[in-house]
Amino acid sequence: MTETPPPEHGLDHASDHASEARADERPSWFDDKRNAHKLFWAVVVLCAVLFLADAFYHKHVVFDFENWFGFFGLFGFSVSFALVLVSRELRKILMRDEDYYDR
Repeated sequence: MTETPPPEHGLDHASDHASEARADERPSWFDDKRNAHKLFWAVVVLCAVLFLADAFYHKHVVFDFENWFGFFGLFGFSVSFALVLVSRELRKILMRDEDYYDR
């Protein structure tokens, strides 16, 4: 049995050790593309069921537009979509060079 060398100070050795640890891991359930598709469609069906459930309960609203069918689902989707668009634009302003902290 060979003895492993003592850890060196540096990123190269740490990345080698991390890749060895990943090679020994058992594959995740999400590594199979079919399972990822199943999860995606399960979330789509769940969203559709929750959207349709909006017709079957009484809402105590403050503003009249809150009574619109599916308002909160559509509002949440549109705001999260807008958040992605805004974050893409903010990235252009806030992004730093790759070697920003090395300088």
